[in-house]
Amino acid sequence: MSDQQLDPQALQQEENSLIALRKEKLAAERAKGNAFPNDFRRENYCEDLQKKYADKTKEELAEAAIPVKVAGRIMLNRGSFMVIQDMTGRIQVYVNRKTLSEDTLAAVKTWDMGDIIAAEGTLARSGKGDLYVEMTSVRLLTKSLRPLPDKHHGLTDTEQRYRQRYVDLIVNEEVRQTFRVRSQVIAHIRSFLMKRDFLEVETPMLQTIPGGAAAKPFETHHNALDMEMFLRIAPELYLKRLVVGGFEKVFEINRNFRNEGVSTRHNPEFTMLEFYQAYADYEDNMDLTEELFRELAQLVLGSTDVPYGDKVFIFGEPFVRLSVFDSILKYNPELTADDLNDLDKARAIAKKAGAKVLGFEGLGKLQVMNYEELVEHKLEQPNYITQYPFEVSRLAR
Repeated sequence: MSDQQLDPQALQQEENSLIALRKEKLAAERAKGNAFPNDFRRENYCEDLQKKYADKTKEELAEAAIPVKVAGRIMLNRGSFMVIQDMTGRIQVYVNRKTLSEDTLAAVKTWDMGDIIAAEGTLARSGKGDLYVEMTSVRLLTKSLRPLPDKHHGLTDTEQRYRQRYVDLIVNEEVRQTFRVRSQVIAHIRSFLMKRDFLEVETPMLQTIPGGAAAKPFETHHNALDMEMFLRIAPELYLKRLVVGGFEKVFEINRNFRNEGVSTRHNPEFTMLEFYQAYADYEDNMDLTEELFRELAQLVLGSTDVPYGDKVFIFGEPFVRLSVFDSILKYNPELTADDLNDLDKARAIAKKAGAKVLGFEGLGKLQVMNYEELVEHKLEQPNYITQYPFEVSRLAR
């Protein structure tokens, strides 16, 4: 790798020159007329075509002459073939000198990676077996002013991926799939609960008293009422009021805000599912949640065995259910019940495990600290941890 490739300033200058060149091309398009036409109506999606005609041979496609209209972003340029990408997937388009006009062929040569084009033609299959569109017409819909990341290395800088999520989505199919899965999960959660007579509701995001959880809220000011208000940290209190009001099964897929910190795994603004039902206890809610996860995995991913990294999480089997107390004993066989029930011994165990012990904690708090230090990181498969001590769960019964 050359020094220029490593020099951020040189890289920035190169990118600026590419942007300037693309702006010149855009200016040329504007001089011709409408540089951003919106009269094209797509009739086919790339992935749908790939699936529908996967078993058609080269000869069958040539005989059928199936007309298609596709649109997408140019992701690869292989000379006579370009690869375009839409919201579903990719397909190749063939720049046929026999069917395209000289003006079109000249325009194609000026197009860059990232440009969005509209193509019409017939389906065909290459000698290598790849499906493609033999174009009879093609035109530019949107000029991309910024170059896409290098096709071999992609967008690898973590901070840039989060700051420029739209670029991450363009170049990383895995990220796009994550977004699709998330959307399907939310849709199935909603369907799952509504089939069981839960009512979906919306509760206030602006609250006079933030409640339902122990967290620091975002503060704001209501100008018309001249009063301080808070972005909600949980919908709990309003959902419980609905249960009191006679709606015996309610749920909300809601946005919450907690003004506490930020990382790649923790965002101050996040989505939560919260549901409540009358004539049920926590055992019933555990049964319902377990059923929900099992159904989600099967419907969205096609299996109750869910791979993640080098592990496989199994949702098809009954979830392990342990109390805080029993979980400590299970994962730390060298400890005894007497150790956990003795204040001095429990405090010594917590200190040895690395917990920040201040000296005034009660036995319940120390047991939870021991659970967090000695058990939590060992839980890999789906688990329910129950019966938290009263000292740390005063609102629970």
